[in-house]
Amino acid sequence: MPRILCIDYGLKRTGIAVTDPLQIIATGLTTLHSKELIPFLKDYFIKEQVELILIGWPTNWDDSSTHATPLVEKCIKELQKNFPVMPVVKVDERYTSKMAKAAMLEMGMKKKDRRNKAFVDEIAATIMLQEYLRNL
Repeated sequence: MPRILCIDYGLKRTGIAVTDPLQIIATGLTTLHSKELIPFLKDYFIKEQVELILIGWPTNWDDSSTHATPLVEKCIKELQKNFPVMPVVKVDERYTSKMAKAAMLEMGMKKKDRRNKAFVDEIAATIMLQEYLRNL
């Protein structure tokens, strides 16, 4: 069975999470510079079968756009241009960064490691992917 991949896209960094081949468990894969996303995915799709890309959709509580919404829209267009047969689905990313920080605290990560925003992005992508799997 192919994997599902989830992206927490940001201006500087992008967190990525994937499922196992049976689509049961979500695991953080990596965090990379956002400009490296497309080359990374091209390489990853050669090595692994992926059937769906989820991307965190930034909105306010009233469902209005945030400052990051146009940035994510641009990323979605790039994904569709480079991977035209791959479905891209928007998922709610509200509060995932806060949830990621709370999870890092619960895991007992040292304060120095919790300050590393790369961990936050990767964990946020994992949380979005877990939520998607839970709702299937």
